Amino acid sequence: MLTVNPNKRITAAEALKHPWICQRERVASVVHRQETVDCLKKFNARRKLKGAILTTMLATRNFSSRSMITKKGEGSQVKESTDSSSTTLEDDDVKEDKKGIVDRSTTVISKEPEARRQEIIKITEQLIEAINSGDFDGYTKICDPHLTAFEPEALGNLVEGIDFHKFYFENVLGKNCKAINTTILNPHVHLLGEDAACIAYVRLTQYIDKQGHAHTHQSEETRVWHKRDNKWQNVHFHRSASGKISGATTFDFIQQK
Repeated sequence: MLTVNPNKRITAAEALKHPWICQRERVASVVHRQETVDCLKKFNARRKLKGAILTTMLATRNFSSRSMITKKGEGSQVKESTDSSSTTLEDDDVKEDKKGIVDRSTTVISKEPEARRQEIIKITEQLIEAINSGDFDGYTKICDPHLTAFEPEALGNLVEGIDFHKFYFENVLGKNCKAINTTILNPHVHLLGEDAACIAYVRLTQYIDKQGHAHTHQSEETRVWHKRDNKWQNVHFHRSASGKISGATTFDFIQQK
């Protein structure tokens, strides 16, 4: 009907008899919507792939609740049809499923760093407890054999290994550790990936001197932790005395008892 030459132009009656008009539900959906259907299939495939990747990432976190998320991710299906009346995407259902997955994954992932921070604080407290009790064996299990340290006892030098600390365990800590209490203040943990972390804190140590007087020693410490074979080890630390006890170090105040 749009032909310029009127002799070749069909009439309205002929146009109404054309398959595109009289059989539009069958012919039009096949001819005109085939490309649209192909695009929808590709879109569905990409959406399913994205959901599969997300659920796989969640499953690797070793949380029991992730199994439910995986089933939910795999259950996100999109219907496809070439029929004009049924060629639709279940957008609402897919959005709800995706929203549920994202909400649960966000909750799990947000809890994970906090749990690791608490783990670092706990292992740091165990290390300090080993120092206070003079437990050198426990100290060596928590520290890396090649531990490096900057501390007042080393007079500004970088010390490597635990032999330097062994001297204090054998001659100071083991004999003078009955009345010591340590408190960690304001611990701040930096997560450096899945298997590394750094913690900075203020260490308050209470003790009783030889005259029976109570004292408190304060120092600022930073420790670097590395996870090997599913076990945290202290690989480096830095300690600086605050000057609460003039010229005193961590081991000096113990000798004053």
